[in-house]
Amino acid sequence: MGIEGTPGLTPPTVAPWEDSVATYDYRCGDCGCFEQRMPMGTATATVACPSCGRDAKRLFAVPMTYRTPKPLATMLAREEASRDYPQVVDRVPPRRRPRRPTSPSPALARLPRP
Repeated sequence: MGIEGTPGLTPPTVAPWEDSVATYDYRCGDCGCFEQRMPMGTATATVACPSCGRDAKRLFAVPMTYRTPKPLATMLAREEASRDYPQVVDRVPPRRRPRRPTSPSPALARLPRP
């Protein structure tokens, strides 16, 4: 049996040494968009739709990057969470006093200040 009960259609095979599998987006004119996982660089311009078997054209999208720097990933997660669960402020934050600059030398600390 082939893809989802369609006889004759078999998914591409991945060699044991190929652990770089990418997800490619395709759009069928009748069924809509779907994803197909294949080894990197093996995507074709058209693929048979898993639902109806007709040709579906490849869509080009932004690649998924899994090596996002940790500070950026933390910021993106916080930004995404704030859309659904914003932090609620229940009081005015305390007023901060401006810090007095410290002099680099103790001798300069005894000089008069303007």
